[in-house]
Amino acid sequence: MTYTLVIHVMNSEPIVGEADELPSPADTMVVIKNPRRLDGKDLHYLAENVQTVYWPIERINFIEVLSEGKEEQIIGFVRE
Repeated sequence: MTYTLVIHVMNSEPIVGEADELPSPADTMVVIKNPRRLDGKDLHYLAENVQTVYWPIERINFIEVLSEGKEEQIIGFVRE
């Protein structure tokens, strides 16, 4: 299963990417595939053809795990 993560790196903008596994407490690096900004644009400090990036855990403030849209149910109020 692939997870979509939002990585909050110290003194930098958040980075979105996919990971095959969630990082465990024993990990020293986080592996992100297809890294990009929140708006989907490329990261200016990475080369164009980079597909996988390793970030050291000590540089990361926190990690958000995004849920898949198909698992969520949207309940709205409709007035008839």
